[in-house]
Order: sequence, then structure tokens, then C-alpha cells
Amino acid sequence: MDRKTLNIGLVGYKFMGRAHSSAYMRIPMFFDPGADIRLKSICGRNAQWLADVQKKFGFEGYDTNWKELVKRPDIDIIDITTPSNFHKEIAVAAAENGKHVFCEKPLALNVKDAEEMLAAAKKAGVKHQIGFNYRFAPAIQLAKKLIDDGRLGKIFHYRALYLQDWIIDPAFPLVWRLDKKVCGSGSLGDLGAHIIDLGRYLVGEYDSVVGMEKTFVKQRPLVERMEGLSGSANADAPLGNVEVDDATVAMFDFKNGAIGTIEATRFSAGHDNDMVFEINGEKGSIRYRFERMNELEFYDRENNNGETKGFINIAASQGCHNYAANWWPAGHVLGYDHTFVHELYEFIKAAANDAPTSPDFEDGVACSRVIEAIEESIKERCWINI
Repeated sequence: MDRKTLNIGLVGYKFMGRAHSSAYMRIPMFFDPGADIRLKSICGRNAQWLADVQKKFGFEGYDTNWKELVKRPDIDIIDITTPSNFHKEIAVAAAENGKHVFCEKPLALNVKDAEEMLAAAKKAGVKHQIGFNYRFAPAIQLAKKLIDDGRLGKIFHYRALYLQDWIIDPAFPLVWRLDKKVCGSGSLGDLGAHIIDLGRYLVGEYDSVVGMEKTFVKQRPLVERMEGLSGSANADAPLGNVEVDDATVAMFDFKNGAIGTIEATRFSAGHDNDMVFEINGEKGSIRYRFERMNELEFYDRENNNGETKGFINIAASQGCHNYAANWWPAGHVLGYDHTFVHELYEFIKAAANDAPTSPDFEDGVACSRVIEAIEESIKERCWINI
């Protein structure tokens, strides 16, 4: 039987487009998903930029119109790394044309759009996955295993932070991640989505929420040119209103009785990309910090006393840890980029073997529901059931 080849059409070529392209090229070096990967076309609006990145990112060609890309008979997978306001239209069209769809988070600007994306994928019978890449860090995989194995027992607390500091300067321009029409929300949708998803993944379904938000800089210079996460503006550029949150805090009840808190901000000086969580249970606790992404701290309450009482630090880069055995010898640590290799490997494997994907658009819809409930809570200044 001939080995299947899956042809990739990637929409978007900036920060996430680069991360996904790098992952696709490295999957065959370290994993066997059961199919060959062919980087067929990269798509965007700027032909000059596309001509520059096409070969650099390993693609055979490029398209400047995603509507044509999703109809191409030689494309099997559409990978969406665009700003959030494009997600629904591209994903629905891709599914309707029989393409498997991978989409970066947040799934859509709102729950309604996210549900339409899920419905289109289900109706077409295609594979669908959302880009919650942090799930695929080996240390977080270990956290999931410890919880599922009952090592923490009944969960009491989930507390999580996602801290960045890249927009503290009021002269920083109004890039698309600060434009509500394009991104939907600010730190909540961009950063909060990850720790909301990890709460669902590790602890369980949310029941109710109350939140608050703050926009510290209410006007910024209009952007002249986007450059990855950042952008540039003229010194005399006119100002535009910032209509998204700079920081959001929320408290949760989980359906299983646990309680939780999250904080997402881009105004935490000294934190480049600091995602942290702690989970406390009747039998023990775990702590994780992405800036030390290969380590998981574990406190075993049942076997921990006397003068050596305390958390142990586990190096989750041994061959027994998920994905680690496919890379380097024990102790040779992994980085941010490896999480994309792992999640896209799982997606390709599912498409090649007609297997379920995870996290899928169902998870994306669930995250959107939580985000929308937080926004409603902030507006109404009360607890909201999810």
C-alpha cells in the first residue's frame, strides 16, 4: 500500500506562520505521523513578502488569495495562522471544500462564530484542531498524567498567571492585537485563552465565573507597519482608541468543586512570556512555570515529611516523558518551538490515520464560551454561569 502524502496550505506567514512552518519541516526528522508531509503553498496578501518567505519556510509555491487556496485539489490541510477576524471565514470555506483544518487560538471572535466553525467541520467530516500548543510541553503532559493517575486526589485549587510586558510604553503603536475588530479581545483572548484551556484540560469544566479588566493606556499611535508581534508608527502618527483589555483577572467555580483564579496581563514589567500555574489537591500539589518549561514541581503529601519535606523538581526531559524520547539524550532540554512540532505531529497523525484530534474545535468553542462569560461578567459586574 502506497504511503499517503498530505499537502499543506498555510494561511499566514508572520510569527505563527514561521512557527508552524518550522514544525512541519522538523516532524519527519523526529516523528513518524504515518504520512509524508508536503509544504505545498503559503498564503498571504503581500506577494513581495511571500516571495521572500516561500523558500525560506520550505514551501513549493505561494498564493495571495485564500479563497483560491482552499479550493485547490492538491491541498489536503488548511492551517490558519491569521489574525482572529479571518478564522471563521477561512475555516468554514476550507471544511466545505473537504480540507482538514488546523486553526490557531482563539478559535473565533465570539462563541457564535466558533460554533459555526465546529458545525462546518463536523458536517464535512474533516479533522479539526485548535492551536493550544502549551498542552504539548512534556512537563504539562506529565502534570496531566499525575492528575489522571490520582496522585493529587481531589482537586481544590487552580491558579494561573500569564504575564507579559511588551506594551507598557504608551508610545507602542496600535497593532492588530490591540484592535478589537481584528482580535476580539486583548490579554484575555490572547494570553488568557491558554490558561483557561489548561484549566479545562487539567482540572475540569468550569461552572461559573466573575471577572474584572483594565485598559491602562487608552489611546495609542496608529500603526504604520506590522512586524511580527510588534509594529512601527511615525512620531507624529494620529492616536487611535484602545478598545481591548490590557489586563484581566477572573475567579472560577469548577463543576467538580474546585475553585480557580487566572490573571492575564501585558503590563507586568520583567516578564517576557511568563505562564505559571499551580494546582493543589488532597494528596499533593504541582507547580509549573513556562520560563522553565522542562521542569515540573511536585509535592507528594502522602510521602513527604520531616526534614526533607518540600516540592521536588522533576526534569521532564527523560525518555519516559511524552515526546522527549524522540528528541535528544536525557537532560538535553526542549524549547517553545518544540510544542508546535508535537501538536502538529498529532494533527498530521490523526489525519493520516482517521483518528480523533485533541484539542479540537469543541475545545475551542468551550474556551470561547468561558471568554464570553468573563466579558459578560465584567459588563454586568456579577457572577455568570458558563
